[in-house]
Amino acid sequence: MKFYVISLGCPKNLTNSEEFSARLLAKGHKMVFLPEQADEIIINTCGFIASAVKEAKAEIRYALDLKAKGIVKKVAVTGCLVERFKEQVAKEFPQLDTVFSLAAQEQVEQALCQHGTLLEPLPASLYLPPYKMSLTAPHTAYLKVADGCNNRCAYCTIPFIRGRYRSKPMQDVLQEAKLMIAEGVKEISLIAQDTTSYGMDLYGKPQLLELLEKLLKLKGLGRLRIMYGYPHRVTREIARLMTSTDKIFHYMDIPLQHIADPVLKRMNRHCDGAQIRRTLDMLKKEVPDISLRTNFIVGFPEETKKDFNELKKFVKEYEFDNMGVFEYFREKGTAAYAMKQIPAAVKHQRAAELIEVQSRVIDQINKRLLGTTLEAIADGPDFGRTYKDAPDIDGKVTFTRPVKVGSIFKARVVDAQGYERVLEPLK
Repeated sequence: MKFYVISLGCPKNLTNSEEFSARLLAKGHKMVFLPEQADEIIINTCGFIASAVKEAKAEIRYALDLKAKGIVKKVAVTGCLVERFKEQVAKEFPQLDTVFSLAAQEQVEQALCQHGTLLEPLPASLYLPPYKMSLTAPHTAYLKVADGCNNRCAYCTIPFIRGRYRSKPMQDVLQEAKLMIAEGVKEISLIAQDTTSYGMDLYGKPQLLELLEKLLKLKGLGRLRIMYGYPHRVTREIARLMTSTDKIFHYMDIPLQHIADPVLKRMNRHCDGAQIRRTLDMLKKEVPDISLRTNFIVGFPEETKKDFNELKKFVKEYEFDNMGVFEYFREKGTAAYAMKQIPAAVKHQRAAELIEVQSRVIDQINKRLLGTTLEAIADGPDFGRTYKDAPDIDGKVTFTRPVKVGSIFKARVVDAQGYERVLEPLK
């Protein structure tokens, strides 16, 4: 069988696509990179918010249209959309050949051989996948250290899509990292719904620091990048470890969601504005050149103008290098669904205002960046990213002369407009 994979959503979902694709390759099937060349299209969906559901359904219609025209023989759907809506997916799209859950991905070949809906409960634990391939550039990879979430934020569907928090045993994480290094990976991004809770379920307390210390001992390690930390679990010890080595990019992704205490409380976030500020102040003190990425939700139920103005002031003050702005999506099944909603027009306006505030922040950051030297990684001969930019989600830079793809080197910033920057590689 020749199969084509459409992987939607976050890097955590991409790692699932990598795993079940590798299982199919191990069984003698062939992966193709154009849908027209495939016998079967497999769509690994996201179902986190309404826009992701809309995108997933559009991809399903696209694939089913290819099937109706006789270009492909079968279409299968898996992932978070299936986990969230169960049998509804097959009922809405009866032309689908197979609809299978996240757990069924572990027996992907058997699942694809069957017709209909295969729903299995999520596994009780995570472990080193027997097969793994990369759907990213050869020099960069995502290493999922945990899945699921226990935080129960009021707006979030993840707990009933991905289940409770489950860490991958430390020896399995280390073995997976060794395999990545052996395959030439230079940048390993550690991911989970909350990386800073890593190990809580297995070892009785968070073990991200200990995991990082063990990863740093691996021979041939290039760079580590820490993604998706929870504010009050980012410790001073982790920050000091970052400054003690050149093997961890001075970068951290900490989705904050808001800063106003009334909003954070309704969101059921387990920290307040003061704790967030203490964490950020600590990071900036311990790691002076740290690059911070975050996300904010605007228009959350009952968010007042005062709350929003506090958020705008906070964004101006703390100057995040990269920032995502999302209008609140009302999702059935979440605690926030029953709260008093804010008009769509207000949410649109607030999102536009916050994006404008951030654009002015970037202008100020760019002024300071000109002439400075940054560590960069080459995604192509003439383009790549700095340590400030995670793969797939942050900005890219261009180089003034060709460099070796996958190399990590120092470069001088010679131009910076918005998120578009030009770097001169240094010898």
